[in-house]
Amino acid sequence: MEINQALITAAGQSQRRLPLQTLVDQDGITKTALQILIEEVIQAGIDRIVVVVAPGDIPVFTQAAGTLAPRLSFVEQTTPMGYGHAVWSARNELGGKPFLLLVGDHLYVSGAAQRCAQQLTAMVKSENCAVSAVQSTHESKLPLYGTVGGRLVAGRRGLYDISEIIEKPTPTEAEQRLIVPGLRAGHYLCFFGMHVLTPTVLELLGEDIAREQNHGAIHLTPALARLTARERYLAAELQGRRYDMGLKYGLLTAQLALALHGRDRDEVLSGMVEMLAHRSA
Repeated sequence: MEINQALITAAGQSQRRLPLQTLVDQDGITKTALQILIEEVIQAGIDRIVVVVAPGDIPVFTQAAGTLAPRLSFVEQTTPMGYGHAVWSARNELGGKPFLLLVGDHLYVSGAAQRCAQQLTAMVKSENCAVSAVQSTHESKLPLYGTVGGRLVAGRRGLYDISEIIEKPTPTEAEQRLIVPGLRAGHYLCFFGMHVLTPTVLELLGEDIAREQNHGAIHLTPALARLTARERYLAAELQGRRYDMGLKYGLLTAQLALALHGRDRDEVLSGMVEMLAHRSA
């Protein structure tokens, strides 16, 4: 399955300003979070990128993309009906073909030679099906993420057949329905904020929107849960970590992760040691 396009969602009211924030990337260059995400996509061999934004945000996102702006096309989510609706809003731009999906309020730091998006797209080409990246996550953070239950694919490390998906489960629900053999106690496979999906997901989202009469929020997770009955769909642990910029201290944590995995690591560590020594003095 060839992946030639990507979708970045950045229309949510709590999310829309985060891709515009400035950080110092691993190469020591100051960039917007949007530029870092675009480079993540480009390194995966994808040049065509669709960005879903709130009405009126196209100019600021174009400016934030800088010299990378010509690679982007924009879709406005005219009605704020949730993450799933934002993905569905780009259906015409995606043209019925598979796509890499990233959320605009996360940054990704790889622990391997390949970046996270490269790892995921390579997995998709190998398995020829939709794959969602997941990360082992402590149960205290379950209210933040969609969570996956499943079992390891025979002979494959970190690759799972999905049996069930629940949006932001309680610890009790997770313990009863989402236990994955091999994970540490109290840990579950939560979405990483990065997927490669087929057009079937857009059909499923369309069904959800058609049923929703009161303009309530349309979530992606229920559509993904039904995808398992339609076609082969896997979850994969990548060598890397996600950093949610929308959390308390999220931007700070993301910046530290970039710095500690970048060329200025020694300088940053030295500064942190000095700061901690001064605090304890």
